Amino acid sequence: MPLGERTNLSAQTMSCTCMELALQGERLCKAGDCRAGVQFFEAAVQAGTDDLKTLSAIYSQLGNAYFYLQDYVKALEYHKHDLNLARTCRDRVGEAKASGNLGNTLKVIGKFDEAIVCCMRHLEISRELEDKVGEARALYNLGNVWHAKGKQMGRTGNQDPGEFPPQVKHCLQKAAQFYQENLSLVKELGDTSAQGRACGNLGNTHYLLGNFSQAIQFHEERLAIAKEFGDKAAERRAYTNLGNAHIFLGEFEIAAEHYKKSLSIAKSLQDRALEAQACYSLGNTYTLLRDYPLAIEYHMRHLQIAQELRDRVGESRAYWSLGNAHSALGNHESALDFANKHLEISKEIGDETGQMTAQMNLTDFRAMLGMMPAVNSDTNSDLDTADVGLKRPERARRFSMENMEIMKLTPDKKEKGRDMGGARPKQKVQKSASIATDMDHTAHATVDREPKKVNGIVEDLDEDGFFDLLSRFQSRRIDDQRCSFRLLESAPATPTRITESDSDLAALVGSPAREELMDMVAGFQVSRMNDQRASLPTFPGLNSGDVINQLLTNSADKEVPDDSFFEMLMRCQASRLEDQRSELPKELPHPTVPDEDFFSLIMKVQSSRLDSQRSHLPTKSQPTTPGKKKKKGT
Repeated sequence: MPLGERTNLSAQTMSCTCMELALQGERLCKAGDCRAGVQFFEAAVQAGTDDLKTLSAIYSQLGNAYFYLQDYVKALEYHKHDLNLARTCRDRVGEAKASGNLGNTLKVIGKFDEAIVCCMRHLEISRELEDKVGEARALYNLGNVWHAKGKQMGRTGNQDPGEFPPQVKHCLQKAAQFYQENLSLVKELGDTSAQGRACGNLGNTHYLLGNFSQAIQFHEERLAIAKEFGDKAAERRAYTNLGNAHIFLGEFEIAAEHYKKSLSIAKSLQDRALEAQACYSLGNTYTLLRDYPLAIEYHMRHLQIAQELRDRVGESRAYWSLGNAHSALGNHESALDFANKHLEISKEIGDETGQMTAQMNLTDFRAMLGMMPAVNSDTNSDLDTADVGLKRPERARRFSMENMEIMKLTPDKKEKGRDMGGARPKQKVQKSASIATDMDHTAHATVDREPKKVNGIVEDLDEDGFFDLLSRFQSRRIDDQRCSFRLLESAPATPTRITESDSDLAALVGSPAREELMDMVAGFQVSRMNDQRASLPTFPGLNSGDVINQLLTNSADKEVPDDSFFEMLMRCQASRLEDQRSELPKELPHPTVPDEDFFSLIMKVQSSRLDSQRSHLPTKSQPTTPGKKKKKGT
């Protein structure tokens, strides 16, 4: 924002009341300028007010605006303020709405258990107040949280829809349950738009559960409602989801028709990323139909848009798909070029699975072209990592080399242990070549070695003896870190260590330093306890705390909060511990690759082509009895 506009804004905020600033912020947010709206809401908080309802509305609007701006930390902060204020004022409607907003924010940042507690609180209060609209929203939010939790848990295993572990299926089934309840309620309320959203989510959930026929039914209903309202974005999503479901039913021609309609709508919306996703899905579908020229055409369109949008993940997938399609057509030179580009980008973005796939494809394509280089044992260690992955050394050679590395580790560590403990005894070091070629000789050399003594301890070269020796040396470091107490009168300059001796304990208890010792320990303990204390909620923007105190004093209803509130509070407090946990590596953005990518299904189909090219070991013939000859058939 220019300096002149900032000055005008400051002058305007100084002359406006809290209510006026909040109303201006609300108008800006409704107009779509949430960033400017946040500035007015923050100015309203700084201006302050004694009207608790106005302050609650500002908290809620600020939380929603920050949520829209994807500043989830600030959104969480203001939604918590809104919830605390609603609880203090005993505003049940406000508490329900704040709990729902808090649950949505917690879901987005991945804290699903806390989000479920907040959304359940929203549902319970709405049912208690017989608020059907609020109940429908709570059911929808609960379905979203369970669906997001199951989908995130399912990503770690790379399973296909319907093949998830029981804990993932449990989450998805809970999501379907809440979505179904939401659908029944919005039908009763006559809310067709909400009905369409529920159908779409039910279709997605049944798709992940492997119920593809049910998924198609819900997506067709979603498509009809989207057409009724003229919602092109929802219509495109419905066509895409229908195509995904038909793919797993083996109905590839029907899937291709749905993807083409999705592509047409993406073009009308002028969304290049969505257009690329449709092309990618069509390319994969025609690969499954073995129409490789048409598959190449759509994959080239996807590659062009991915390069335009600088989507490196999308480029990698496009090169992989193009290599397979050209190989199926017999164009192995082109397939080799695409596989090399796939490997290069996979290394760049750190995609280990992509690197392995590219290396396997390179091996197969080079074999088809007769370009397989011979393995040279003298230069094998100097080869590039990619070249090593492309060669297939003999099994016996590779086994011996791996054992050579394992056997070299333990003697080296034992030598370091002997350097710390005393003189190092002489030992015969075998050459790596002899270890690689003769495992029995190495084993005998290890067994026949006589045990040595280090500091009076018999040390054998087995692994247990090494770790026992290591633990003895490490114990000295632990002892050096122990705390010692200083007796001020008897020996003020020399630290005295507390032992288990009764005389030492008696001397310490009878010493005048006892009280000082206890004060020192109490001081340390107090600081630890203070760090764990909970602070009372503060409400920024409230001019005087007397309003809250008067409200609490004059309130006739002084009931103790129920157990569900304390459970929600404890869940939210548990997020402090979760903030210290390490996160899984985040996926790179891939705007041109659809989320529901049937990558593994393509792999399964392609594997049949690779398996048909593998050579089989000759079967062992049945031995014939010596001295007998088979009779010739007459």
